[in-house]
Amino acid sequence: MSERDRPVTLRACRLWVSGRVQGVYFRAHTASRAAELGIVGYARNLPDGRVEVLAGGSPAAIDAFLPWVRRGPPQAVVTDVTVQEEAVEAVAGYRDFARC
Repeated sequence: MSERDRPVTLRACRLWVSGRVQGVYFRAHTASRAAELGIVGYARNLPDGRVEVLAGGSPAAIDAFLPWVRRGPPQAVVTDVTVQEEAVEAVAGYRDFARC
């Protein structure tokens, strides 16, 4: 079986990011990093000051994305990230990464 013929394995997770993550371009930087890695989903501000991220992509892409989210962009101060694995169907309708 060639690399091209192998089934694509996907991973999806939902993240809740706490700290100084609103008003510091966290969603814009997250969308940019997700696009670089080929990740689909969204980042949106929550009323309680956190940012929710839904991310889906290859396991390698998600593995590269998670440490970045834990640091965030230079202006952010990430104090906690809660990760919940999701069924890949959670990102089935997404073709890119959106800032909501």
